[in-house]
Amino acid sequence: MQESDVNVEQTDDKKLQVPEEEVERYSRQIRFAPIGTKGQAKLLQSHVLIIGAGALGTAIAETLARGGVGRLTIADRDYVEWSNLQRQQLFSEADAKERLPKAIAAKQRLSAINSKVEVDARVMDVTAEELELLVKEVDLIMDATDNFETRLVINDISQKWQIPWIYGGCVGSYGMTFTVLPGDTPCLNCLLRSVPFGGDTCDTAGIIPMAVHTVVAHQTTEAFKLLTGQQAALRGTLLSFDLWRNEQTSIKVENAKQEDCPSCGPNAVFPYLSAENRTRSEVLCGRDTVQIRPPFRREIDLSQAAQKLEALCEGKVERNPFLLAYSIGGHRMVLFKDGRALVHGTKNIAEAKTLYTRYFG
Repeated sequence: MQESDVNVEQTDDKKLQVPEEEVERYSRQIRFAPIGTKGQAKLLQSHVLIIGAGALGTAIAETLARGGVGRLTIADRDYVEWSNLQRQQLFSEADAKERLPKAIAAKQRLSAINSKVEVDARVMDVTAEELELLVKEVDLIMDATDNFETRLVINDISQKWQIPWIYGGCVGSYGMTFTVLPGDTPCLNCLLRSVPFGGDTCDTAGIIPMAVHTVVAHQTTEAFKLLTGQQAALRGTLLSFDLWRNEQTSIKVENAKQEDCPSCGPNAVFPYLSAENRTRSEVLCGRDTVQIRPPFRREIDLSQAAQKLEALCEGKVERNPFLLAYSIGGHRMVLFKDGRALVHGTKNIAEAKTLYTRYFG
């Protein structure tokens, strides 16, 4: 070994040190051999972007903050409501009373948990433009969203900038997670061709917090492996489970990788970063109404959708062969068979998109 090599190694070792005042805080984690001092030092130097500050996002953020991930950026467009308190662990009744933006409430709580972690709270509707700015100097993206449009944008950003991301979703007692490594694993766009992803939401099918925590346990464990440089320890499979039915499946999906995938193939064009493949929302002229068009056409089973909404007992559901209308509070939503919707009672596009995602998936 040359002298220059020795100097480089010694320099690297100096960089991978845990500050003396932090050793006791992370002592139990450092004693875990696969992490150790060097792994903990890497965590302290890492930057993770969390998209969404709901059930998954708050649990992910708390786990990473307590574990010593040095910098967290949290982006979310919503505010805290009473129904969030059942499972979104960083929030309090005071946050719900004040309708505090979730990203802000999360930052306040995380700063009280670990003041050494830098938390950047972004109150925003995350689109491709925002993500292009958010991913600068990011080591890992954590999915804590509630819709596949945003996940497909995350997926394309991940592939474009070669940043790994960890998908996670849950509803009812069911959950699913997968770690996407650009250039290595199939991407989400590949998986959509062969893996059935459900269209239920927490608002239509409910959710138990244990499903959230199980997904988060898998997501954050994978995150720690990646951030400490132990890629060989990654699970490598698509994991799904149903806690109520005592079922768990780990699926090998390497064969799902598509050579012609427009998101991760050799001729990738990153389709979900282009304007024509995003949800198109517009305020209708002269009306207190927002029209929403999903990024791709999908055939809606109006009968099934009506049954789910009626089971909620929250609003009135009307249906004919061509559309479904659902009234709740001061809003009336009309869903067409092709997935297009009119949200009456608002001119706020972000609010309309939130309602659309909440009730129609």
